[in-house]
Amino acid sequence: MKAIALISGGLDSTLAVKLMKDLGVELIALNTVSPFCLCSRKNKDGSCHHQASKVAQELGVKLLLVDTTNEILEIIKNPKHGYGSNMNPCIDCRILLFKKAKELMQKEGASFVFTGEVLGQRPMSQKLRTMMLIEKESGLEGLVLRPLSAKVLEPTIPEKEGWIERDKLLAINGRSRTEQFALAKEFGINDYPCPGGGCLLADPEYSLRLKDLIRHEGLNAPDARLLKIGRHFRLASRLKLVVGRDETENNQLGMFKNNDDLLFSPYNLAGPSALLRGDIEDNSILEFCAGIVAHYCDKATDNTEIICKKNELQEYKFIVAPQVEEKVAAYRIN
Repeated sequence: MKAIALISGGLDSTLAVKLMKDLGVELIALNTVSPFCLCSRKNKDGSCHHQASKVAQELGVKLLLVDTTNEILEIIKNPKHGYGSNMNPCIDCRILLFKKAKELMQKEGASFVFTGEVLGQRPMSQKLRTMMLIEKESGLEGLVLRPLSAKVLEPTIPEKEGWIERDKLLAINGRSRTEQFALAKEFGINDYPCPGGGCLLADPEYSLRLKDLIRHEGLNAPDARLLKIGRHFRLASRLKLVVGRDETENNQLGMFKNNDDLLFSPYNLAGPSALLRGDIEDNSILEFCAGIVAHYCDKATDNTEIICKKNELQEYKFIVAPQVEEKVAAYRIN
């Protein structure tokens, strides 16, 4: 019997894969990649495929990665089933994931799909009624097995047909993870950096930045990734400054620079880099940005030198005092 495993790299999906593999099911794991996943903190782009790859390798399971970035961006703009507490369109995202699983199931000749979902664990997407809705809209009614919660759910087609022994499945229910932690110990699974998974779209700070981006400039993948780093300042409707918080972010800002962007950095002084992107209608804004950069330099004086570069041939130097906190805070998105 062959099945498609939805795997994030988090604890629950890892346990589900281990359980089903031990039952002798032939598995193909599916992981979808987007800029918003937090399942692997090790990835430079913030996506979770690194951890999913690690889990698949350790458990000896074939893994297929599918980039859903463009589809997720369209969902965020107008989710059919709405948002959660922030900008997280969890139900629509799950429907997309299940549709991808169905496509792979048909392509690979698999008989069903299974996930690490636990009934009642997540308030938006793991209520019984919502689970059934997601199955229906993805065209997988009765074909989604949830081995961690199977005994508190109605039997699925794989169980009714005898493909999977229901008695070998579990009855985990609710938000506590005590049973998962105990099962991980029993299975010898010790390295799970994100037991509950995670998504930037559910993060309040990131969501504020995302709402601002959509309102003023529209949504695309590079700008969505840029939202993950630095301090963000809305200077005008189509003008934004991003200030790095450490050396890693300073270097990343340079990688995000487009031809028309300006990059600020202190001259002969430790401090942040900053990326200015958008329509510059008045060059006085450049001096204002230099003052913001100076604000975050620990040893800045009233005569701090800040360099502003567009390219190797266009470079400006500003001698500024650090902007006062009140002005900086007035433009800060969060």
